[in-house]
Amino acid sequence: MKNVDDLIGEAETLADHGLSKGEIADELNVSRDTASWLVERSGAAPGDDDAAEVVSSPQDIHVDWSAIGRDSDRLTQIGRAMADLLIKEGQAVDLTVGIEKAGTPLATTIARDLETDLAAYAPAKHQWDEGDLDERGGGFSRNFAELRGRDCYVVDDTITSGRTMQETVEAIKEQGGNPVACVVIVDKQGLDAVAGVPVYSLVTVLGVGPE
Repeated sequence: MKNVDDLIGEAETLADHGLSKGEIADELNVSRDTASWLVERSGAAPGDDDAAEVVSSPQDIHVDWSAIGRDSDRLTQIGRAMADLLIKEGQAVDLTVGIEKAGTPLATTIARDLETDLAAYAPAKHQWDEGDLDERGGGFSRNFAELRGRDCYVVDDTITSGRTMQETVEAIKEQGGNPVACVVIVDKQGLDAVAGVPVYSLVTVLGVGPE
């Protein structure tokens, strides 16, 4: 079982390999604030003005679904369960958008099960490191299907703050697409919708207790 020290060690390793804090947040399924805190605690990066804002440990929940991700059969079964959550949306949807990195393999299994095309979106957080998240946007991969005004599903592994899912939904709309529903394995926020688009999850995690 992983503990905080294990996560700090993993953050240090990822930082040493050149990953941005946004990519580290994605790899460890934690928020950006938590990723900053882990990297600063590891000593892998020098302190800066942004780090000063993260003084104490942020409130977050680490989700480790590597037991699913490392086995293609388990990944397929989870993808089918996620696809089952989307069936109620009807047959008009012909495109599934996976949010890179972890959302893309899940989207692949869902697209196969629902017989849709596949698109991939790289969120802005992959470029975020020292406060530049809002200065650079994400983008759709040209190696996958184009949106071309199509109805689509949006797939990711985890909703932490909801920021990445909202960014993706808005990016799809800007490209003329119509996001019909979002689906994840774990939703840490208990969201019913993002930017007016319904959200489905296999597991919802909510903190209970005084703030």
